Amino acid sequence: MKKIFSTLVLILAIFGLVTSSFADVSVRGHLRKNPKGGWSWVPPHWRSDPDGNPFNNWSFPGNVNPHTGKVAPGNPDTYLRHYYNRNR
Repeated sequence: MKKIFSTLVLILAIFGLVTSSFADVSVRGHLRKNPKGGWSWVPPHWRSDPDGNPFNNWSFPGNVNPHTGKVAPGNPDTYLRHYYNRNR
C-alpha cells in the first residue's frame, strides 16, 4: 500500500498536480514610479507565491530566501503591523 501511495504522489508531482507550500512566482522586470516623480527599473526576480499568510513570505523576519540564502532581518511585530495596514 505504501508503494502504491508513493508512486501516485511521484506521478502527481511530475505532472505538477501536487504543489509545494513554498511555491515560487517569477516577476518580470518593470518600471516603477518613485515618490519624487521619477522612474526606476525593477529587475526580474522571484517572490513567494501569495497566499494571504504573512508568515510564508521570504521577507518575514527570520525566514530564508531559497534563491539567495539570505535571512530576512527585522522585527516580526513591525513587519506584521505594516503588512496588515498596507492597504489603509
